[in-house]
Amino acid sequence: MNPRVLVVGSINMDLIARCKQAPREGETIHGEAFHTAPGGKGANQAVACARLGAATRMVGRVGGDEFGRSLRLGLAENGVDVEHVGVDRETSSGVAVILLEETGRNRIIVISGANWRVGDEEVRAARDLLSQADVVLMQFELPLAVVKAVAEAARESEVLSVLDAGAATPAAVEMGLPGLVDVISPNETEAETLTGVDIHGLPEARRAAEVLREMGAGEVVLKLGEQGAYWLGPEGEGHFAAFPVEPVDTTAAGDAFTGCLSVALAGGAAMGEAIARANAAGALACLTLGAQPSMPTAAAVDAFLQAHGRQS
Repeated sequence: MNPRVLVVGSINMDLIARCKQAPREGETIHGEAFHTAPGGKGANQAVACARLGAATRMVGRVGGDEFGRSLRLGLAENGVDVEHVGVDRETSSGVAVILLEETGRNRIIVISGANWRVGDEEVRAARDLLSQADVVLMQFELPLAVVKAVAEAARESEVLSVLDAGAATPAAVEMGLPGLVDVISPNETEAETLTGVDIHGLPEARRAAEVLREMGAGEVVLKLGEQGAYWLGPEGEGHFAAFPVEPVDTTAAGDAFTGCLSVALAGGAAMGEAIARANAAGALACLTLGAQPSMPTAAAVDAFLQAHGRQS
């Protein structure tokens, strides 16, 4: 039986401007190319889970515009169940403006739109679907009250909860959100926001993970970019080196990582195996332009691991 993943999260259209280097304050530059691609951390992770073989359901909201129609259709075409992706005709769909430098690094501005109107209706839908899920995956790109309600419902239902800390804010700590989930997975910047620990290497990463554990998080999986990932949990810890690649676009590499981590854990994998697969998925996502277009399949992850001398 395929792992069953419920994603409660954001859905955006990405507006991507490619440039040699992002402009400085007051500077105007000439860009090299522009295109749109479906995105949003929740939707990206839902597509990642579906492509990796999980039976994936999405709970969220889009606007009553052309972006919304395109985003909902794109999710469905990637195998995501969108029955509970609502259409809000009173607002626009979420949008992310992405400046993509030739190094592959990016800067992102998110306009939440319909995502910020997700509320009680979506919480009720998520509660109803938890009984049919092995894991529920959330992010911080929805109202925090919604994230908290879903996390509490997952705990009551004894469903594994994974929280990607994208769009982290100190308010999440004030609301006690790290202590409500089984696995929290921030990147370095997000971990610094949540813990106040400036991360420059593994010692600081370990300290940040300790702080998150002190807040009540079950397990912490820190995404460290070129340094790989660091895990701290009640049964151990470990550093997992990144796979070396020449990035084309790092947008959504973290989403590929978290989606793959969630699918592997939902399928019963040990944390070490799950992180190794997630590292491979994140590396593969860096090789393709765009967010959802870069999400790899399970076969691609297997082949990548085998090519790098790792068992899939």
